[in-house]
Amino acid sequence: MDIVKVFGTNVKRYRQVLGISQEAFAEKCGLHRTYISAIECYRRSISLENIQRIADALEIETYRLFLKEEDKE
Repeated sequence: MDIVKVFGTNVKRYRQVLGISQEAFAEKCGLHRTYISAIECYRRSISLENIQRIADALEIETYRLFLKEEDKE
């Protein structure tokens, strides 16, 4: 499992479900838009602190960001 890809895919999917842009989401997280873009494009590994900030902004449990699509059911 490529954890960076799973994480980035989930961040993008949950963000899109909320219907907000990368810029608005980055502001909600207290991070930069290019940082969010790099996560969603699988170019960035991130700290545990930022993982929690993202989960909080998405209003989901942190572990959900690490589940592959087939594991979510």
